[in-house]
Amino acid sequence: MSLEEMTAVIPNGRDGGSPAGERLSLGVAARLSRYLQVLTQAKKMGKETISSHELSEYTHVNSTQIRRDLSGFGKFGKRGVGYNVESLVSQIRKILRTAGQHNIALLGAGHLGMAIASSDIFADHGFRVVAIFDVDPAKVGVPVGSQLVRHTAELRQTVEEEDIVVGVLAVPGDAAQALADELVGAGVKIIFNYSDALLAVPPEVTVHTSSPAVDLLYALYFYLT
Repeated sequence: MSLEEMTAVIPNGRDGGSPAGERLSLGVAARLSRYLQVLTQAKKMGKETISSHELSEYTHVNSTQIRRDLSGFGKFGKRGVGYNVESLVSQIRKILRTAGQHNIALLGAGHLGMAIASSDIFADHGFRVVAIFDVDPAKVGVPVGSQLVRHTAELRQTVEEEDIVVGVLAVPGDAAQALADELVGAGVKIIFNYSDALLAVPPEVTVHTSSPAVDLLYALYFYLT
């Protein structure tokens, strides 16, 4: 599951987007999320329109499937012109119910955590890091951007005060489960896990584990076959 696919499981009522409807199938949500990733980057590059064939080249989804997916939610493109990038970004975010702003708690202020905090990868998709936590006394109180690193003892109170819906774990594997338990106890339903730990969480909690090694194995399989 990519970051974009994760957006499809944001709870209703916090998105400011489309009215509640039938839940998307996993396949449709995954493909729409891939389209959104490409469209967001195209928008940043100043591209105003994009065709289904161009989307196909970047997503490796058949252009006929792309047109079928999008036509199921309305008429977005024009024959011979393509899709308006900005408009389609807005429409897909509404379909995925992620049109608003969603708050993130980042756990871990080490090298990885600092890189995540300074990256646009979350901000580009409507996620905002509103709190950063660590247990290291040398890091607590240190400014990271507009945030001061907080001690993890403040986690539960902060989740409630800041209306946090996603927890990002950028910590060593041996610390990940305990912090995941804290996030679950605080009411967080979505965890983005950058550690190598296998997390045990209740069935109502969604966990995405980001692993470059797994992504490389996936790519290598298709290269070799």
